[in-house]
Amino acid sequence: MAVKSFRPEHKTPETIPVKTNKKTSKPGRIQKRAGFLSVRAGEKRRGPLFLLETRRYEDGEAHGQFGLTVSKKCGNAVVRNRIRRRLGEAMRLHAAVDMDAKSDYVIVARRDVLNAPFLELAEELKRRIRGPKNRKQDAE
Repeated sequence: MAVKSFRPEHKTPETIPVKTNKKTSKPGRIQKRAGFLSVRAGEKRRGPLFLLETRRYEDGEAHGQFGLTVSKKCGNAVVRNRIRRRLGEAMRLHAAVDMDAKSDYVIVARRDVLNAPFLELAEELKRRIRGPKNRKQDAE
């Protein structure tokens, strides 16, 4: 009696399904210190939940990235990571469409991000990214 071994069929790269998420596009991330420092030279937009630093570039390089900064004043590592995850998700779901492709953004978080309702956080982030030139449209 021959025993067949249970072995799934070999999958080639052509047969493996590729998962894509076209509903929400995740913006690029600033990961190096030099990127954060270059954005610091730009405009600062202060708010109750965070400070948004933005810098517009006129060169031909690809921009449209964002970075997150959460200092130790906000709490321990667990708290800082929770703040980072909330801001990253708000950026991905709500505010990424308002980002300018020629600008970089750095969000300096405050501890109040933890207690704010998520939709309020997302609206504040969208409002800060749009900037002062579109404030009249927000009021209407």
